[in-house]
Formats: sequence, structure tokens, C-alpha cells
Amino acid sequence: MRKGGKILAEILHEIAASVSPGMTTGELDRMAAALCKKHDVKPAFLGYQDYPAILCVGVDDVAIHGIPSDEEILIEGQTISIDMGIIFKDMYLDHAVTVGVGTIDEEGEKLLHSTELAMKAGIAQAVAGKHTGDIGYAIEQVALLAGLSVITAMTGHGVGRKLHEEPSIPCFGERGKGFRLVAGMTVAIEAMINEGTGDLEFLSDGWTTVTQDGMRSAIFEHTVLVGDKSPEILTIR
Repeated sequence: MRKGGKILAEILHEIAASVSPGMTTGELDRMAAALCKKHDVKPAFLGYQDYPAILCVGVDDVAIHGIPSDEEILIEGQTISIDMGIIFKDMYLDHAVTVGVGTIDEEGEKLLHSTELAMKAGIAQAVAGKHTGDIGYAIEQVALLAGLSVITAMTGHGVGRKLHEEPSIPCFGERGKGFRLVAGMTVAIEAMINEGTGDLEFLSDGWTTVTQDGMRSAIFEHTVLVGDKSPEILTIR
């Protein structure tokens, strides 16, 4: 998983760095396919419960599981989340970032910065003896301090032999509550945060979720190894 994590981090970094006005999200998905082939890994999302793409993308108010399309052209000032999973030697890795399309406004920068900080705060709690509630509490407190809201309908999760394993790891919680973490566990810690309320609605494709109030959403996610004294981020270059 360490080797696979570095590969996924490199792939996602290259995709995120290529984001620019005028591109389509379908182009990003084809880039992901080419990079999977280059690095000899399998995309984890494609075909998972019939999901039709390699990436999940979220432009502005699209929160989770947005499907890439050649009809969706990126525009200067938008934000886009890019979520990707791979299979490396039968092990699953999961990683997500959110970036600006060209130059974005101060509120967009605040959303991205705060969401990444929230993820890091959650990761810091991934230590043996802590609980999933400690992770969720840390994520939510960063969001609230920034005047933002966490998404409650989706969660982080265990990951390793399968893409989604126990335990579920919400972006909210109570300290000392929930599943007790054990050293050696691998988990996908996701900060999923909205500018407005945390409420979502599903679109007719059955996958795409958007914020109910039309405000922007962001995601940052790493696959993390729970340690005895400190966590280890696996999806890092």
C-alpha cells in the first residue's frame, strides 16, 4: 500500500496540475486512464457498483461522485474536486484534492485551505486508541471555526482489501466515541466541506450530488495508516 499510495499521489498530482480553463472533465478522466496504464495500476472506481468513470469530479456546487463529461468545460474561477482510487497488487488506495481553475476568489481559497486543514486535523487523530469520533470531531471543528459546514450524508471509510471497508468515518463526531482505532489499520480520511449548509441532493444520474443551496463544496482525502504513536499518510509523493 505504501508503493501504491505513492503511485496514486503522483497520478493525482499530475492530473490536478493540468487543470486549466477550457479543458473538459472528460479530458481529465482520459488522462487518468493513460496514467493508470503508464504506472500499471487498475482504476478502482470504474465499474464499481456500475460507476461509469475513473475519476469522481466536483465542479463548484457538485459535492460527491460527479461523473466526468466532455460536455463539462472548465471555466476560470471555478473550483474542482478530483477523487481517484487505484488497485495496486490487489490493494486499494483512495485520494482526493480540490483545486482552482485558474485564479479563484478569496472565498474559494478559504474553502480549499480550510478543507485541507480539516483533513490534516482528522489525520492527526489516526492513532491507536483513538476513535472515529475523534477524527470526525477534529474535522468538524476546523470547518465550524471557518464558518463552513461538513457533509453528513457521506463518510470516510476503511480501505485496503476492498475499496470500502469498516469503519465508517464521518466528518463529525464526539471525542472518545465510535470505532476504536488499532495500529495497522488503513483508512481513507475525507474532509468533505461546503460553503453553505451541509445538505446535499442527488441528481437523476443516481451518482452526482450537489449542494442544496448551490454553494461550493470541496474534498480532501488521504489513505492513512493508523500508527501506535503517529499516523502515516500513504497517498503522498
